[in-house]
Amino acid sequence: MAKRFNPIAWVPSVYFGMGLPYVALSLVSVLMFTDLGVDKKDVTLWTSLLVLPWSLKPLFSLCMELFGTKRQYVYMTEAVTALMFGLVSFALPLPSFFAVTVGIMGVMAVSGSMHDIAGDGVYMQQLSTQEQGVYAGWQGAFYNLAKILTNGGLVYLAGTLSKSLGLTKAWMIIMGICAGIMLLLALYHMVVLPQEPKRKQLSADEGLKELMEILRSFFTKPYIWLYLGFIFLYRLGEGLAMKIAPIFLKDSLDKGGLALSNEHYGLIYGTAGTIAFILGSILSGYYIARLGLKRTLFSLVCIFNIPFVVYLLFAIYQPQNLWWVATGIVFEYFSYGFGFVGITLFMMQQIAPGKYQMAHYAFANSLMNLSVMVPGMLSGWLADRLGYEPFFYLVLVVTIPVILLSLRLPFAHSAKQEAAA
Repeated sequence: MAKRFNPIAWVPSVYFGMGLPYVALSLVSVLMFTDLGVDKKDVTLWTSLLVLPWSLKPLFSLCMELFGTKRQYVYMTEAVTALMFGLVSFALPLPSFFAVTVGIMGVMAVSGSMHDIAGDGVYMQQLSTQEQGVYAGWQGAFYNLAKILTNGGLVYLAGTLSKSLGLTKAWMIIMGICAGIMLLLALYHMVVLPQEPKRKQLSADEGLKELMEILRSFFTKPYIWLYLGFIFLYRLGEGLAMKIAPIFLKDSLDKGGLALSNEHYGLIYGTAGTIAFILGSILSGYYIARLGLKRTLFSLVCIFNIPFVVYLLFAIYQPQNLWWVATGIVFEYFSYGFGFVGITLFMMQQIAPGKYQMAHYAFANSLMNLSVMVPGMLSGWLADRLGYEPFFYLVLVVTIPVILLSLRLPFAHSAKQEAAA
């Protein structure tokens, strides 16, 4: 019988493996392409589209429910992602590097999306409801530890290396480091991930019937349409703010920004902010485990959304004292981490339960990603036309519906029911 490892041996590393490629594609690639001279319009368009596979999880999850095991998908997709990072590294010196690397990153995005589905599936399959609450903080913490490494540490390292090696070679090294990390994770997870029984192989007719049953059972869940609306609204304000906040922080004072340097941005936003997120997410996991999700949901929604007021205050007063800026960003990120655990657990405990946990969780997660991606694509256009101050007023306005909805949101599954199941 294979040795069974404590969840602390694999939960943090699986979610770190989720975070690294996503952060690299959605955040670090923007900085890399900008450094290498790609036009900003092309950068924002294609880096936004690169995260689309995370909104197509239902399409991938339907097939993944039928073939293979969640454990196999975790380490296989990590190996594919490692290969793609390596190919990006070799492609950067090419004359047409942008088109080539975007294509490679597209494959990486599909692999990363499938890894998310499988990792969440292992998490839900192997842990009880109470354990999910405890380890939810750790999953959020290590997912965002990838932000410290990529959006903080590796970006800082790229800047340092570029002084002696040039930008292209510096970013080649950074992509190579990412490839090495993902390969090590794949090898590690082949050993430590818990075993699971292989699924029975299905005929084509049986497979189609099961696909239809997966869809039917999802849309007949209690309160499903209300839950989907709640999920879409939960991160809508974040979707508007997340792409504009870094631009706002680095933009010049005469354009309404705070004029942070790359060094200050990396240390405050990329590193200190993410550490605050990690602390908030860990504490939130224990907070929810102690009181239960139903009793804490309203407070989590408020803690997640209301602190976006920090950016509005920054836009109004344009503080130049770095301690004030750092304090505001750290507070906002701590609150962001604390509240983010709420939506993750809500999807796991109220939407996913049932025979097809992995697919149903993927449906919900896909909608959540769309609620971030779509407003993110519009945010630049809105900020240009409104200006930073009115834009951040708008961010706060769109958070009001989900705060009101969370006051009366019914729960289809109680913690006791989950434990009994």
